[in-house]
Amino acid sequence: MNDLALLLTPEGRALLDEVRDTEPARELAVATRLRRDHPAELVSAALGQARLRQRAVAKFGAEDAGRMFFTPNGVEQSTRGSVAAYRARRLTELGVTSVADLCCGIGGDAIALARAGIRVLAVDRDPLTAAAARANAEALGLAELIEVREADVTEVDTAGYDAVFADPARRGGRGRVFDPEAYSPPLSWAVETARRAPRAALKIAPGIPHEIVPPEAEAEWISDGGDVKEAVLWFGTGAPGAVRATLLPGPRTLLGRGLPDPAVRPVGRYLYEPDGAVIRAHLVAEVAEEVGGGLLDATIAYVTADEPRPTPYATGYEITDHLPFNVKRLKALLREREVGTLTVKKRGSAVEPEELRRKVRPQGPNAATVFLTRVAGAPTMLIGQPLA
Repeated sequence: MNDLALLLTPEGRALLDEVRDTEPARELAVATRLRRDHPAELVSAALGQARLRQRAVAKFGAEDAGRMFFTPNGVEQSTRGSVAAYRARRLTELGVTSVADLCCGIGGDAIALARAGIRVLAVDRDPLTAAAARANAEALGLAELIEVREADVTEVDTAGYDAVFADPARRGGRGRVFDPEAYSPPLSWAVETARRAPRAALKIAPGIPHEIVPPEAEAEWISDGGDVKEAVLWFGTGAPGAVRATLLPGPRTLLGRGLPDPAVRPVGRYLYEPDGAVIRAHLVAEVAEEVGGGLLDATIAYVTADEPRPTPYATGYEITDHLPFNVKRLKALLREREVGTLTVKKRGSAVEPEELRRKVRPQGPNAATVFLTRVAGAPTMLIGQPLA
């Protein structure tokens, strides 16, 4: 708390501007120089905040990250700005004008909601985190729309709000928490809170088992740039039991249609690698139907087909070689084709990509992709190129 209070003073803000672009290798020299004119505690706080802001650029962009205030957990656990903005748009489309943001962290979601024109009550029980959220609302000119309250979220009355958004903490003293009932607060509490609200969105880990999704909830898995970021349980959307995968940027949304698992079939000329959100949402069958394909193996999410049918929900490759797994044979083939840039992907294989790369030592001007997988249970190598 003291560090943040120091940084919010005129001297602290000026020092933050001065150390903004300090590289890690220069921190000691910069700290030594600045301590001649500023308190050591303030210098340390400013340099620490500069490091956090640099890390936060990937989530919030350079402009916002350069003005915001972060805690180490806040940088790690906050929602990526593009994902928060997408979720805020969905809420506005549902007619939401006010949201109780429970477990608000440093305010990333509250900021996106306010920018969408939504009035926000942002609640967190940690004093430093709540102070950072308040400072961020002020720094970004959103204080009129965001009320920050330091409180236990389980004691907050949300009755006056159109919707509830909750992001229970999924990290403990020993790292990431996988049991939803070990979230803080537990997922069961968040679900009961959501059921009492007109509308709600609960941010959860993308690995949540499908069988514990409440039947009245819509489940959405979201990826950004190909990386799965989170899952959201939506309440009050009018689509109970719906499943969707949303890919950003876009957004592009694939809705589940309750299709049976695709049939296993022989390797075709084309391979499709579904986006991670599609896989997490169990919508590989929908992709297989789009491309007219089937599975390489009943337990692996690679789709094979005979025709090129581009889809935003999977990356397509033209397969040139289908071989039993054999490192020597792969090395000889890559040398013959002068492949120096080798992308290694794997599903259902124990071989590590870096280990394989070291063994085959690719050299040459050409590029290729090798898939280490199973076909009808047998370890297999598929070699190809991404579709244009």
